[in-house]
Amino acid sequence: MSAKHPDEDARIRAMRYRLDESTPDAEEQEQQAPTAQQRSQAVEMAIQQAIRRGDFDNLPGAGKPLTNLGRVYDPDWWIRQKIQSERITGLGPPALTLRTEDVQLEERLDRAFTEADVRGILEDFNKRVIEARRQLLGGPPVVTMTRDIDAEVAAWRARRRARQAERVEDAQPQPRKSWRDRLRKRAD
Repeated sequence: MSAKHPDEDARIRAMRYRLDESTPDAEEQEQQAPTAQQRSQAVEMAIQQAIRRGDFDNLPGAGKPLTNLGRVYDPDWWIRQKIQSERITGLGPPALTLRTEDVQLEERLDRAFTEADVRGILEDFNKRVIEARRQLLGGPPVVTMTRDIDAEVAAWRARRRARQAERVEDAQPQPRKSWRDRLRKRAD
């Protein structure tokens, strides 16, 4: 063991004394802490100064009503708002996503160029419907029906022919007026 220097204990005592003197006791801390009223006054003064400086002028949404005031509190409000503003699809239980996809399936098929593309889209859709029915995770029941691929391909062909016929009708040139008719129109 090392022998203690006689001044070492005095130094430690002096340090402890300084620490005790520098830290305020509980009464001093209570006297120094601002009251709730003092804090609210300070906040109100800061707001008034910001208003005078114009910090609150031209804020986005100024003069518009606050949205969702009458709704019940939803802890997931922010994610719902993000989904709506970004128009994100495909999220949620498979039963609901398949229902919305079923409604829009005809439009999606009409954007396909070949019969093979249409068959691929329908096979994928039917596969996901069957998978959703097999899941036992709970949630709403899957009421979406599978599609008959051959019938859907035939309907796709018919819609495609109808669109092509419309284009041909619209593309028919209008009979041109003769030069005499055009001159008569100018003279009038």
